[in-house]
Amino acid sequence: MKGLKGIHHVTAITSSAEKNYEFFTFVLGMRLVKKTVNQDDIRTYHLFFADDEGNAGTDMTFFDFPGIPKGHHGTNEIFKTAFRVPSDAALDYWEKRFDRLEVKHTGIKDQFGKKVLNFVDFDDQQYQLISDENNKGVAAGTPWQKGPIPLEFAITGLGPIHVRIAQFEYFKEMMERVLLFKEIAHEGSLHLFEVGEGGNGAQVVVEYNTMLPPAQQGYGTVHHAAFRVDDREVLNDWDQHMRGFGFQTSGFVDRFFFGSLYCRVAPQILFEFATDGPGFMGDEPYETLGEKLSLPPFLESKREQIESMVRPIDTVRSTIDFKKE
Repeated sequence: MKGLKGIHHVTAITSSAEKNYEFFTFVLGMRLVKKTVNQDDIRTYHLFFADDEGNAGTDMTFFDFPGIPKGHHGTNEIFKTAFRVPSDAALDYWEKRFDRLEVKHTGIKDQFGKKVLNFVDFDDQQYQLISDENNKGVAAGTPWQKGPIPLEFAITGLGPIHVRIAQFEYFKEMMERVLLFKEIAHEGSLHLFEVGEGGNGAQVVVEYNTMLPPAQQGYGTVHHAAFRVDDREVLNDWDQHMRGFGFQTSGFVDRFFFGSLYCRVAPQILFEFATDGPGFMGDEPYETLGEKLSLPPFLESKREQIESMVRPIDTVRSTIDFKKE
């Protein structure tokens, strides 16, 4: 059976699709590559922010469930998402940018030998920038060429996902025996796991924490994290593999942009396995990715109904000449 290749995407919940679009586009300089709806709740937007071409391993996605309460961070939670930047110098750029744009952050720090910068958005969603300065392993993506960030500093993909867990020994065994990760380092209560080619794009930081109360999901929290596999054949192998360990899975789910398999691996921890393709370029041209409401073929017949349920959001950027600053 082929192993996991690294991180595929992270999906979180926002209080406002509009504010979320503004923050990721104009502050973080990530490209909206798909504006669609939650396929299981068509009242809900699903926005995909990624690199220039929407490559697997670069996208952070968001739901805006109507009426959902604010989440509370705690243990038993995927609590922070990291993004890769090319160098330590890039973090200096971002620290100044966050100060200027009044984005809350904690300053540049060291974590497992890498420079990192933790920050939050308007929902208290937790993020981190991590430097690829001395990184080896899974290749980074391509920064958004026409975005507002100078290319030498721009975000190039996802870094390690961060999980807090109360039952660390169980989670470590699950990561190593079931998901085939290896623990490669630890600092205090933090443990670093790696899979495949390794590096920032294929790591999970696990924090052993029994002090905090259990997290409560809502806006400002992560819904699930996904790991990359080659294709549906490998996905089917993982389905059998997970079931062989006694886990319940969703079975294959066709998400149109990729194939998926979902499995709750620990209390409140939902992992997805997702294929690298077919990707986001099949139904929209490169120049205008994410500018129209994109629906998979099985929802196209409901377009009129869906467009009457979700409020319009202007996501046209091909006409904007961003000044890199």
